[in-house]
Amino acid sequence: MNLDAQKTAEDFLELASEQRLSIMFLLLEKKLTISQLAKELDASAPEIHRNITRMLKNKLVEKDNDSHFTLTVFGKVVCDLLPSFSFISQARNFFEGHDLGNLEIKFIQRLGALQEHKKIKGFVKVLEKWTEIHNNSEKYIFNILSEVPYSKEIIDIVEKKLKAGVKINSIFSESTIVPDERKETFLKKNFQKFIIEDKLERKMTDKISLVTLLNEKEACIIFPTKNGGSDLSEMLYSKDPQFHEWCLDYFNHTWSNSGSFQEHKLVK
Repeated sequence: MNLDAQKTAEDFLELASEQRLSIMFLLLEKKLTISQLAKELDASAPEIHRNITRMLKNKLVEKDNDSHFTLTVFGKVVCDLLPSFSFISQARNFFEGHDLGNLEIKFIQRLGALQEHKKIKGFVKVLEKWTEIHNNSEKYIFNILSEVPYSKEIIDIVEKKLKAGVKINSIFSESTIVPDERKETFLKKNFQKFIIEDKLERKMTDKISLVTLLNEKEACIIFPTKNGGSDLSEMLYSKDPQFHEWCLDYFNHTWSNSGSFQEHKLVK
C-alpha cells in the first residue's frame, strides 16, 4: 500500500477538533453562513471563523458568492468515511476480546454502517432475540451459522414460517455444531418437503467466523472471539437500514461463494 504518512497525518490533525467535525456534519445536511453555524453550535462567530479558515485552507469546505459554506468533494468523502473509524473507535473495548475473522476488506471499509446498534449480552438474551427475529419475519430468514443453538420454540416458528411461504436460506460451515436431535426433528417436521419446494435452501462453506441472522426488517451479527470461536453470549442487533443492508450484502456475498450443502460434514 502506497501511503503518504505525512500528508495523512496532517489531514488527521485537521480533523482532530470536535467543532470542526461538527461543522462538517452540519454542512453535510445544508449550506450555512458563519453566523448560522455559530447559532447551531452555540459558539462565538470568531471561533467558527477561525476553524472555517483552517478548513478552507485544507479544502474541506468552500464558500459561495452569498457567503454560505458547503463541503468540498473531499470534505463529503471524509464524512462518509468517518463513521467506520468512529465505529471501531467506540468498539475498541469490545474488540479486545473479539476479532473480525475472515471479513473481506470491502466490508471492513463499510463498518460505519454498523454504528447504530444495540448490544445484546447473555446467551439467554441472545436466544430470545433470535426467536423474535424468526417470529417477526414475513418474507425471509437468512442466516450464517457456526453453531445451531435452536430451541424447540424456534424450530416450531421455522416450521410455521415455511408453511406460510417465508423463504429460509442457511449457510453452514464444515464444522458447524448441530444438536443431537436435529435429524429426528428434521424428519418429524418433514423439512425435506420444503427443500424440494425451494422454500428451504442450504449451502456450506469451509469456515464461518462471522455469524449473522436477519429477516427483511432487522438483523444481528456475532463477531468471533480472538481464538476464532463463536461467542453466542454477545451480539450486535439493529433495525437500522444501513446496518441491515450491510448484513444482507454480507450474507449474499457469502451465499454466492459457498458450495453445496453436505449433511455428513456437520459436527454432531
